[in-house]
Amino acid sequence: MRVTFLGVRGSFPCPSPTNRRYGGNTAAVALHVAGEPPILLDLGTGLPRLDVSEGREDGRPFRATALVTHLHLDHVQGLPFFPPVHERGTELDVYGPRQDAGSLRDAFARLVDPPYFPVPLDDILGDLRFHEVCDDEFPIGRATVTVRPVPHLGPTVGYRISWDGGTLAYVSDHQAPPGLDEVDEAVLELCDGVDLLIHEGQYTPREFPAKADWGHSTIDYALRVATEAGARRLCLFHHDPWRSDDDLDALVVEARSAIRGATEEVMAAAEGMTLTV
Repeated sequence: MRVTFLGVRGSFPCPSPTNRRYGGNTAAVALHVAGEPPILLDLGTGLPRLDVSEGREDGRPFRATALVTHLHLDHVQGLPFFPPVHERGTELDVYGPRQDAGSLRDAFARLVDPPYFPVPLDDILGDLRFHEVCDDEFPIGRATVTVRPVPHLGPTVGYRISWDGGTLAYVSDHQAPPGLDEVDEAVLELCDGVDLLIHEGQYTPREFPAKADWGHSTIDYALRVATEAGARRLCLFHHDPWRSDDDLDALVVEARSAIRGATEEVMAAAEGMTLTV
């Protein structure tokens, strides 16, 4: 399984001269296995960077599956700007959490609609199919996807993908407890023994007290999740939009000094980075 990071920031897109190496687009990750359509993790502003050739097997129209964690703008804003959705024949299955009111499709239709976007969702040429999930397990081609609720602000889920011999957990937004001293059982289930854990690390311990109810985690807490779950590699994600490249470099060095247990490696996601799982 090949993992390509298309957007790695949280909250809002923030390209600037100080973050060119890690990038400034919001959450979007692509998973590829030869011979199968890609699986996309979230639909942030990094999504239009995707090389769509791998979703067009044998010259057919683009096909893919998107696993969306929640509907905050930084995780869905790239969808209407993704070129394949405006092409006839495109097939995109979008999985996301059940909403408190209305359907998942209704929620996307409110986003992709004037005056916020000039083309209503129903007029988009591609075939977008919406599937609501919460506490589920299902196949996508040869992949097995496990979904569990994750603490955050509003309906939010995380995903575990087992595909072509590799396992990956994606927990992009995760409200850490005030004491940073325990991990939700559903999150541990998703992350148990995975080859790669992609987990947010938006805040430092110094920043967290003022933002403890904003729905996010610290880098130290991400490492705690990885350690308790026995994840082999941890990739920090959903970087704070104000964090520079040099800041992230220093935080990764600090996190690597705290590695323990079964976790062998800590890194920070960067746009264009590709990992093999």
